[in-house]
Amino acid sequence: MSVQVYGCNHLAIEVDDVKAAVKFYEDVFNLKKLDSGEGDAFFQLGEHQFLAIFEVAKLQPDRTRHFGLMVRDEQQIAEVRKKVTEKYGLKLEPPFRCDFRDPWGNRIQVVDLHDESLIWLLPYREVQKVGVKFR
Repeated sequence: MSVQVYGCNHLAIEVDDVKAAVKFYEDVFNLKKLDSGEGDAFFQLGEHQFLAIFEVAKLQPDRTRHFGLMVRDEQQIAEVRKKVTEKYGLKLEPPFRCDFRDPWGNRIQVVDLHDESLIWLLPYREVQKVGVKFR
């Protein structure tokens, strides 16, 4: 039997202040919170995935580990760039259009639908809004 992966179910990050992280991710990415408890929070990512945030006593950021979030278009990438740099004082990490570390050191890469070959995973109505054409 061969294993067949259908996608990513969730990703988990560590923070040292889960309440502040909830505010940050709601503000920057307009994520919908699914649940939270003592020291954790869960947000919906797309149609079938979620982001799990766990509070830890000591952060240990990694140099290269990161995760990517897909937004609709360049305008939304610009909105994220502006918010993280101007409101939160975070630095963008070149050479990418929108790579940065959240206030807890988690590296995030933001791309738009035109950057990905897996746009077919999204609801077709979202792809139509952007105007991506299938060949």
